[in-house]
Amino acid sequence: MHDILAAAGSDLDLIWLLASVTVGGLVRGFAGFGSAMIIMPVATSVLPPVQAVIFLAATELLGPLPNLPDAIRTGGRRDVGLLMLGVVFAMPLGLWSLSYISPEEFGWIVSGIVLLLLVLLMTGWRYSGPLGAKLTVATGAVGGFMTGFAGIAGPPVIMLYMASKLPIAMIRANFLLYLLGIDLVLFAMLWVSDLLVWTVVGLGLLMGIPNLIANAIGARFFDPSAERLFRSVAYIVIAASAIVGLPLWKG
Repeated sequence: MHDILAAAGSDLDLIWLLASVTVGGLVRGFAGFGSAMIIMPVATSVLPPVQAVIFLAATELLGPLPNLPDAIRTGGRRDVGLLMLGVVFAMPLGLWSLSYISPEEFGWIVSGIVLLLLVLLMTGWRYSGPLGAKLTVATGAVGGFMTGFAGIAGPPVIMLYMASKLPIAMIRANFLLYLLGIDLVLFAMLWVSDLLVWTVVGLGLLMGIPNLIANAIGARFFDPSAERLFRSVAYIVIAASAIVGLPLWKG
């Protein structure tokens, strides 16, 4: 157990990770997305690039499980399948790119991506064209590459689905199924590539317990009528996480 906790570095780093996975779980439980945008900037400030991605994948294997049965009933399996088709093709390229970047560069890129996507979400930018099968697969591929490279899979799909006329409950369910699928594929690819660091996996699974509890709590507060208020709070949390993750604070 000591070796697992020591993978986080200092006690303060462990507290930051715990806070990020708890808040990320609340956000994901409610909205179906957003946890990686909260967890990854903090994880990159504590762990090397590959280990930060491993930590996220392990943490999020457990978190969504309480909400999975409802998501399977509500979600669109065909759309999720098309997204995952793109993921499988593009994620290896993202993982390959990850192995050629320094921790400092990685921290700047992840926080920069999060802040840019946050600005796009806050300003209401959305794709407004037709949502066909090819576009869905391509969006999944972008999300897969971003997962392999930066651990952030959600924003391309968020923007795709926000352009649709699907009920918010179905959109939320699709997000949950897609992100869980990505975590499973990512974990498998890391394993096959012999990139897994088992102490970090243990740390992620341990942190998955509060993440799971937070997911369940967030789901209980899901209410489409409260979406506007919740989005505002989520945006503030995401921005704060990205700022905390900037390598600037490492001196």
